[in-house]
Amino acid sequence: MRQIRVGVLGVGSLGFHHARHLRDLDGFVLTGVFDLRRERAAEVAAQFGVRAAPTQAALLEDIDAAIVAVPTAAHEDVATAALEGGVHTFIEKPIADSLEAADRILDVAQRTGLLLQIGHVERFNPAVLAAEPYLDEVLFVESDRLAPFGPRGTDVAVVLDLMIHDVDLVLSLVGRPVREIAAVGVPVLTPSVDIANARLAFEGGAVANLTASRVSMERIRKLRIFQRSGYLSLNLAEGTGEFLRLRDVPGTSGRPGVAPALEDIVEHTVLRGPENDPLRSELENFRDAILGGIPPAVSGADGRGALAVAVAIIERIEGHVVATLPAS
Repeated sequence: MRQIRVGVLGVGSLGFHHARHLRDLDGFVLTGVFDLRRERAAEVAAQFGVRAAPTQAALLEDIDAAIVAVPTAAHEDVATAALEGGVHTFIEKPIADSLEAADRILDVAQRTGLLLQIGHVERFNPAVLAAEPYLDEVLFVESDRLAPFGPRGTDVAVVLDLMIHDVDLVLSLVGRPVREIAAVGVPVLTPSVDIANARLAFEGGAVANLTASRVSMERIRKLRIFQRSGYLSLNLAEGTGEFLRLRDVPGTSGRPGVAPALEDIVEHTVLRGPENDPLRSELENFRDAILGGIPPAVSGADGRGALAVAVAIIERIEGHVVATLPAS
C-alpha cells in the first residue's frame, strides 16, 4: 500500500483524535501537526512522536493529505490553502460557515482536481451501517440530538454544531430535495441559538422532525425512521438499533377469542453493525478514496448540501415570530 503523508491542522479535542487514529492507520504516515497555539501543537506532537510545524505553510509543504480541524470560521482559509498547495483535504463538518465560503472551497477543489471530503462522521455509525439493508422508501424521520453544555462548538449556532449531523443523515436517507423548511430556536447560555427544532418536508412527501440542544441535562442521540416496510429505531450514542415490521404470515398463534401477543404479529430484528470506531472508519474511507481514486462517502457537494439546509434552518429561526393571542 502506498503511504500517504498526512498532517493535522488544528489539534484541539477533535484534531487530537484524528491524529491518534492517523498514527496507527495503514496507508497513512502522520508527518506533523500545526496549531496556532504553539504549546498545544508541541504537546500533541510530542505525544505522537511527530513534528510540530512552525507554520501552516511549512506543514503543507511536507504532506500529501490534510485534516482541517480548526474552528469553522477558519475552514475556508485553511482548506483553500491546503488545496492550492496540492494537498488532498478532509474538512471537519460543517464544510464552512457560509454557502459563499463553501462554494469557494468547492471551486478550488474542482480546479485543482484534488480530493475533498467532509467529516460527517455519523455516516459511519455502526447503527446507521446496520440499518442500511432494511432501508426502503423513508416516509418520516425523527431525530433527537441533545448534549450538556460545554465550550466546544459554541462559536456557531447549535444548528451548525450538532443538528447538521442529522441534516446530513436525513438528506442521505431520503435522497430527495427539500421542499419546505420550518424552524424555531432560542439562545439560552450563549449569544447563538442553543436549542432548535426544524421540520423538513421533501419532494415526494417525506417529512423529518429534527431537535438539537446543547443545554440538555442528559446526552441523547437517537434516530427513528418510519417507512411502509417497517420502523427503525437507532441509538446513535450506543451504535445499536432495532427493526420492527408486521409478519408476512397471516393469522396468529393465539387462542380463539384472545388478542394476539405483540410478538405474534410483529417481527423484531436487533441490528448489529460492525464493531468499528466511526472516526477511524471515516479516515479509512478518506485513505481509500485517495488511493483508489473513488468518490468519498461524503463529498464536498454533500457537505455543501447539508450546509445549505442548515443555513435555511437558521434563517427560519431568525425570522420566526411567535404569534400571541390578545389578552382576554
